[in-house]
Amino acid sequence: MQKDMHYYGTYVMARSTGISPIKAQVIASAAQFVDDNATKKSLEFKDGGALHSRASAHHAFNLKNLDKEDQRLIWVPFHFLPGNVAGGNFSKRLVCLKDSVLAREMVNNHLAQNEDFSDELMGVAAHVYADTFSHYDFSGISSRHNRIENDSFEFDLEKHKPETIKYIKKKQHDFMRNYPEDSGLIENIKSWFAENLSGALGHGAACTFPDRPYLKWRYIYEETGKHCAWRDNHATFLEGCEALHGMFVKYTQKKSGLTDRDPIPFNNIKNAVSEILAFEGPEKERSNKWIEAVSQKAIFGSNEPFPDYLGKEWLDKKAKMHGNDDSHGALNSPLYRFYQATSYHRHYVLRDLLPKKSLVVA
Repeated sequence: MQKDMHYYGTYVMARSTGISPIKAQVIASAAQFVDDNATKKSLEFKDGGALHSRASAHHAFNLKNLDKEDQRLIWVPFHFLPGNVAGGNFSKRLVCLKDSVLAREMVNNHLAQNEDFSDELMGVAAHVYADTFSHYDFSGISSRHNRIENDSFEFDLEKHKPETIKYIKKKQHDFMRNYPEDSGLIENIKSWFAENLSGALGHGAACTFPDRPYLKWRYIYEETGKHCAWRDNHATFLEGCEALHGMFVKYTQKKSGLTDRDPIPFNNIKNAVSEILAFEGPEKERSNKWIEAVSQKAIFGSNEPFPDYLGKEWLDKKAKMHGNDDSHGALNSPLYRFYQATSYHRHYVLRDLLPKKSLVVA
């Protein structure tokens, strides 16, 4: 998924459950920042303190420099949560499944935490949970199962406008031109298509077909030579929105001080959400549909401003913190709480959740 869902869609789902605008803004910003947190730069303070952060995404500007370990430490816990399919070998068990038992177990675990970083943690959970509704049937590690015949993509010609199909095919062509097989991507990460789907290779990558909420498409697996079932992104994204709404309802029930009004049942906003997801346009225009629904069309019953994404502000504050006299000030930063949340989530998934299912990934 892209920013239109990870920030704007997540904000609307959180706000519709009664979560206050400020809290919903932090949660949605954390959800999107999972994709934007792609650097490992550390901060040092004059009092001897330091803040070391790990990336939760990997934007591959130079594909030959990709770190294979990022598959296991970034893509698996944050973008392709394993589905643990019954009866499969290790590789098949790591394939992401939509709304899997493991995904719901992860959500319930995070809901039970009452740490200072719980809002940021729910944002991380929202990102990972939502991605299961777009990245399902792909794995976060190198796997033959992920390989797709590059010329096999089909799009529902009855559903989509001709200009949409033309735009999508151009995006695919641009990707293959910019990242040919000899770029090192195939060598270093065999599941080139899956890694591109994660968003960790950058939101500007061409083959982001699962990230487009309106698209209905299919392809042929290289390993079997068979078509996959038609992937109806609109239907699965709508399911994902309902799942996020339900998660946030549970969050308001477990933690006090979150809400400033009664929740709105998902069925009351379902048609409006469906209309937004069906819109065929680039990411920026899709994001504007969410903004319009809140600020102009009163999806919540009254018009209200749509708050800005906080990611840039967090990065600006991080840059200003470097070299400060006192490291204690970092503790009050939302960015520090985000790092606490991602550290907790990574450790929980790789050292607790997956090992309990006999999956040793990293």
